[in-house]
Amino acid sequence: MLRSLFFAAAGSARLERLVESAPASLGIVRRFVAGDDGEEALRAARELADDGLAVSLVHLGEGTETTAQAQAVRDEYVALLGRLRHAGLTPAAEVSVKLSALGQRIDEKMAYENARAICAAAAEAGTTVTLDAEDHGTTDATLETLLELRRDFPATGAVLQAYLRRTEGDCRELSTAGSRVRLCKGAYAEPESVAYQSALDVDKSYVRCLNILMSGEGYPMVATHDPRLIAIAEDRARWFDRSTGEYEFQLLYGVRQEEQARLAAGGHAVRVYLPYGTQWYGYLMRRLAERPGKVTLLAQALSSRK
Repeated sequence: MLRSLFFAAAGSARLERLVESAPASLGIVRRFVAGDDGEEALRAARELADDGLAVSLVHLGEGTETTAQAQAVRDEYVALLGRLRHAGLTPAAEVSVKLSALGQRIDEKMAYENARAICAAAAEAGTTVTLDAEDHGTTDATLETLLELRRDFPATGAVLQAYLRRTEGDCRELSTAGSRVRLCKGAYAEPESVAYQSALDVDKSYVRCLNILMSGEGYPMVATHDPRLIAIAEDRARWFDRSTGEYEFQLLYGVRQEEQARLAAGGHAVRVYLPYGTQWYGYLMRRLAERPGKVTLLAQALSSRK
């Protein structure tokens, strides 16, 4: 129930204004978002790197409505990759990109060209790009763009969402040599016709997908905070005789830091998904939907309004 409410809240402009105006909201946001600009993100990335963690930086924003906005997002990523290179943070630091932020809903060809420019900047910086997954209506277009980008930038990563019924098939198609695939549960409100609705069914799908990726020839990126799924992933890696350099765990910035440290101390490659930017509202709502136990944080922020 709470999960559905947070998904609905993510699309509410009125609630967005209410949350953004609450004085205590900033404290909550800073638990999950590195900062407003690239310099703040760079400092957070450096701190994580000093702790032996890799990072995947993402500039928040999915509401691109104009060509100029899409170009601004592209330019932000290109500049960020230059900063990462000069700071010596690559290749451990990569970037994650939402095609909607690059204008996918305006013009798919434009979004591809913008993504290509980011991939070229990443290659120059000695690192990689991962294309984030979004709602199911964009999946086909995103995977088509991925295949086009991989012609010249084969290390471009994919993200697959276990709650979608189609994902097992997508795992099989993408589980090829050199293919980087991030497997997550999924963080958008989707209809039953395309997505599993119960937590148990999503978890079962995640394990089936994990088996496909771990038994394949690609590079699985296990994105979950669920202790059971992390343990299963460790077991499957041993079962399929994968070394710790042949897969990685990915966890969100500000979530289960102790688990990040435990996995890294155990010799696992661990990457932290590090968002930054001013358009944090939708991201925050989806994180709370995934972790409804944190609802008290939002309630406290709203009650503190002056």
